[in-house]
Amino acid sequence: MTRVAIVTGGASGIGLAIAERLVKDGLTVAVFDLNEASVGAASFAVDVSDKAQVDAAVAEVATRLGAPTVLVNNAGIEGFKPFLDITLDEWNRLMAINLTGTFLCCQAVIPHMVEAGWGRIVNISSSSAQGGQQRMTHYVSSKAGVIGLTKSLALEFGPAGITVNTIPPGFIDTPMLRAAEAKGLLGPGVDAAIATTPVRRAGLPEDIAAAASFLIRDEASYVTGQVIGVNGGRNTG
Repeated sequence: MTRVAIVTGGASGIGLAIAERLVKDGLTVAVFDLNEASVGAASFAVDVSDKAQVDAAVAEVATRLGAPTVLVNNAGIEGFKPFLDITLDEWNRLMAINLTGTFLCCQAVIPHMVEAGWGRIVNISSSSAQGGQQRMTHYVSSKAGVIGLTKSLALEFGPAGITVNTIPPGFIDTPMLRAAEAKGLLGPGVDAAIATTPVRRAGLPEDIAAAASFLIRDEASYVTGQVIGVNGGRNTG
């Protein structure tokens, strides 16, 4: 039986690469995104910070495609601002999408996994949550929360046959990264960062997709609660 996967934020960047990889792996994929996805997948317009929208979309996936037993929480937004200038609204918006969105999607999908006795959750966090990053306190805090959520869910739902892991990407060449560079938010820029990356290249969305593909396989059933860094050696902690 073909497994059904939900990939949030799957219309571009890392999420798109993951959705494409899972389709290639033979899964039936549903993409949750405010923008329409252009992969061989069903597309659902969903604001992951809205519980009603998430619940309705998951129910529709279950009806149209089958019960989802794979969830990749990738939807997220960035934030660059000095700490003392971050407004409460900006803080809440980052948390609502990056952390609460992950929480809501997990709550909606896990019951289907429990019923099936099998499930895979891959949460996309950030290497900045491991080492911190100035002028990104709200973003880093939201992604650190994703790591904590991952570890707790792994402990609670391991007995139900569900694994939960997180991939914190580091320096991945995406539209979001290039937009930050164009705004002068990456210091000396992409080329300078490549020069200090041990493998001497920027990461690609496909690198993250490959790691997610492994974590979703049956062969990865003994891997749960883990932080699987994909960062070219920039962070080995």
